[in-house]
Amino acid sequence: MSSTADLARVRALEARSFRAWPALETRTTAGWLQRLSEGYTKRANSINALEPDALFTSDLKKILERPYRESGLPPIWRLTPLAPPEADTALAKLGYRRIDESLVQVAPLGRDFSADPDVIVAVAPSPAWLDRFAELSPVAPKHHETMRRMLGAIVQPVGFAEIRHDGRPVAFALGVVEGDHVGLFDVLVVPEARRQGLARRLTQSIGAWGRTRGARFAYLQVVATNSAALPLYAALGFETVYSYAYRVP
Repeated sequence: MSSTADLARVRALEARSFRAWPALETRTTAGWLQRLSEGYTKRANSINALEPDALFTSDLKKILERPYRESGLPPIWRLTPLAPPEADTALAKLGYRRIDESLVQVAPLGRDFSADPDVIVAVAPSPAWLDRFAELSPVAPKHHETMRRMLGAIVQPVGFAEIRHDGRPVAFALGVVEGDHVGLFDVLVVPEARRQGLARRLTQSIGAWGRTRGARFAYLQVVATNSAALPLYAALGFETVYSYAYRVP
């Protein structure tokens, strides 16, 4: 991906997703965005190129990594097509591992996205939603309070989706609308309820919910090796726009 139009689309999706689930603190330096959230997830504590002409030098690397090292956090680089190629090359030479290749996918909100009457989408999370969502989240318990603070900081229209079984929430997802896009985040299903189509129902319902608020497209981020999710998203019309990966010390 190198055309101006393609990079403009990447830049727009990046900015939209950063606003959809904001970090606790952000800083911009020389065309790079530093996201800091007390160690909660790699993405919320990463260094990201904002523009395709962002520079990368040894001195700038030290400046960008300093707030993470001062906070006792590993400096994590999230490298999208906006990042200069020399960043990936230099970090590799320094021994930074490349992990979690991920895809950013977009789908038009066509007729496949219909609201499921059993999917509840609320404008605010209930205590039960937050507690169960935190339990299922892959992040460490020490970061659960940070997660709650980040969820509370979302300013765009947000939908907290869940499916219940016998009165107990068993599947969760988060949707955030901005303009004509709705972002789908953190689809989580309790182990005993997996492989029953709940993730599909959540995805469709978040798309339908977003459409009622003006969205015409849905976007998401998925790890490239997620063999369970990728066929589902492909069946709903999601296509990869770009990929990214992390470099970690």
